[in-house]
Amino acid sequence: MSFWKSLFGGGDKPAAEAGEPQTIGEENYKGHMIRGLVMANGSEFQLAGLIEKEIGGEKKSYRFVRADRFSSKDDMAAFAITKGRQIIDEQGDGIYRP
Repeated sequence: MSFWKSLFGGGDKPAAEAGEPQTIGEENYKGHMIRGLVMANGSEFQLAGLIEKEIGGEKKSYRFVRADRFSSKDDMAAFAITKGRQIIDEQGDGIYRP
């Protein structure tokens, strides 16, 4: 594949290579599904997660990325779940507002 195609997203790539983050760890909390998302940053993993909930028959989602970095995927996933709980406790369904 040429440099320009790889730079600008040309060609067919699997989802993991296309920039969709891998999910690691998940928990159902107060009706919300919290998932840790693998976001590699050099040799470390940046804190990232996804919170989802069905409201009025429609699936709503909220992604979060924080500056915290971890040397282990498992540590990052555990903290992403903790951070997701904190966001839900503080904001509730308000996180899904446009």
